[in-house]
Amino acid sequence: MFNAILVDQPGSAAKLVRLGEAELPEASVSVDVAWSTINYKDGLALTGRAPILRKFPIVPGIDLAGVVTASTHPEWAPGDRVVLNGAGLGESSWGGLAQRARVDGNWLIRVPEAFDLRQAMGIGTAGYTAMLCVLALERQGVTPAAGEVLVTGASGGVGSIAIAVLAKLGYSITASTGKLEQGEYLRNLGAGAVIDRAELSQPGKPLQKERWAAVVDSVGSHTLVNACAQTRYRGVVAACGLAQGMDFPATMAPFILRAVTLCGVESVMAPKPLRQQAWTRLASDLDPRKLETMTTGIGLGEAIGAAERILDGQVRGRIVVDVNG
Repeated sequence: MFNAILVDQPGSAAKLVRLGEAELPEASVSVDVAWSTINYKDGLALTGRAPILRKFPIVPGIDLAGVVTASTHPEWAPGDRVVLNGAGLGESSWGGLAQRARVDGNWLIRVPEAFDLRQAMGIGTAGYTAMLCVLALERQGVTPAAGEVLVTGASGGVGSIAIAVLAKLGYSITASTGKLEQGEYLRNLGAGAVIDRAELSQPGKPLQKERWAAVVDSVGSHTLVNACAQTRYRGVVAACGLAQGMDFPATMAPFILRAVTLCGVESVMAPKPLRQQAWTRLASDLDPRKLETMTTGIGLGEAIGAAERILDGQVRGRIVVDVNG
């Protein structure tokens, strides 16, 4: 028997339960889960505020890190340390908010030696997505010499790790946040300047003063529109989130008059070579000491309450869940 968070059916409340090994779905790799996380998407799933969960009953949790206990997959053997982000985990297949999991070995990534399992979940989907955004900027030729990079939703998980990685790579960063009291935290991560998200969150002109060589946006809606409108000629915007909204009430002006590139960054179904590249780069480009400053640990029984807090904007950085705590 093991502990897990379970949602029985659409509209039902998430609850902490005891399950048996026989209740786990069939898959090629069995994992003793050590740590999971609470991301924004997990908050939506656990609270039922959005239809994230696609089958029932289901264990939520879009991240897990743990140790392989059994495998029929040729790549994995008992004792391997593995991490899994997205790939339908905690949405269409049983997820990481449990002490045990069975998963498709094709989606697992080996935890880099630079990280322990807690640190791997301190990164989680948020940090892996942040790294995908950085890779997208690099593919478009953005270098530290290009100019200022704007990071929106800066005090959240994606924003915090994006700032830490970009700073280590030598970029100059402006952090946009609705929590100006977190200014010292953001500067310690590497932001050179901090601005109020109110500067970006309301409708603005189709073209505005050119400010940013590049943008990492996890907010969407008017914030993304204004970020594009302020991006410099031939600048690049990597968009990966919708904390403000899924809408994009923009014009074509930044794209046809300034040749701005808008890159969509998707983490759930990213191909394995790209996942491996992101985790390899995180091992070299993310300072573990900065990761620790943005990470808060909780026990499995606290995860449901944390889901409400993350949706209400009360969480800074990353929440990791000790599923055995």
